[in-house]
Amino acid sequence: MNESFDLQAYLTAGVEQVVADALKATLKDPRETAFLVQFAAASRAASQKRRRAEDAGEHVPSYLIASITSACNLHCAGCYSRCNHATVDSQPVQQLTDGEWLRIFDEADDMGISFILLAGGEPMLRRDVIEAAGKRKSILFPILTNGTFIDKAYFDLFDRCRNLVPIMSIEGDRDLTDARRGKGVYDRLIANMDEFHRRGLLFGASVTVTTENLRHVTSRDFLQSLSDRGCKVVIFVEFVPVTDEARHLAPGEAERQYLADEIARLRAEHPEMVYVSFPGDEKSSGGCVAAGRGFFHINSHGGAEPCPFSPYSDVNIRNTSLREAMHSPLFTALRNGDFLLEDHAGGCVLYEKRAEVEALLAAGQK
Repeated sequence: MNESFDLQAYLTAGVEQVVADALKATLKDPRETAFLVQFAAASRAASQKRRRAEDAGEHVPSYLIASITSACNLHCAGCYSRCNHATVDSQPVQQLTDGEWLRIFDEADDMGISFILLAGGEPMLRRDVIEAAGKRKSILFPILTNGTFIDKAYFDLFDRCRNLVPIMSIEGDRDLTDARRGKGVYDRLIANMDEFHRRGLLFGASVTVTTENLRHVTSRDFLQSLSDRGCKVVIFVEFVPVTDEARHLAPGEAERQYLADEIARLRAEHPEMVYVSFPGDEKSSGGCVAAGRGFFHINSHGGAEPCPFSPYSDVNIRNTSLREAMHSPLFTALRNGDFLLEDHAGGCVLYEKRAEVEALLAAGQK
């Protein structure tokens, strides 16, 4: 794929910016600052590994998304994962063990992957995997959680393992959050935030951005309320429509530009918090960074997928290495084709073009 810029340099700059912003946000907390200084050194070493691989002709992404369980206790309105049947009510069998995930984390570390986002389902249901992640200090593990399973034992674990950073999903105020996630969830999240703040622990918030809540969740009042409770990271996740009825909620070009402009302003005016957008402005990165360009996804059963929103796999991590999975026929076809560079209506280009992705998958399996 011909690209008009150095993708590895772009991704490395993104990692360095996140780390630098996190350091600014934690300067008043000596323990958190000390950990992030150590992690910054590890991140630079990882960047050097990726650059050496790039120079040798192999592109290694900076990020990995790991859905460590398919189970979840909530039924959030419009959840893409449930609509794709990737999330269920109870813990299914044949999911990757903690030992298998630890092997993946070790291989990621060796390759120079700096961030692994732990997702689900509800990842807090897999305490064994999260404890294993805590042992890999050179990798930062944001944990995308609904917050309802965080207990004293988890607070103590986060205190011991500063590379584990819970990112709690919140939709705005009480009415907005409970309307999507269930009654009482907002109050539980606020109680968690207060306890994190009391203990001086790093935590963040994840906000699903739609055409209906965009102005609210980027408002000064909402973000100040998070900051006052000690929140240091806000991840804005663009809504991906999984039904035609919900398509109007997906941010379009105008909304994505507004979000990008707001994030730029927030970063300049409020260095006490880190702001991240997913998938972010794809134009600035030369297109979608899924399928191993910037990250890829491993589901709870070991399938390597381009993205959580594109749940297609032709290789299972149980039967291969992480590096080999990154070069699967499906990933290679997506990176070498034009799919990741094409314009789309909003949300996720691979989800919008799922018929074409399915055709690629079928062709590779013949």
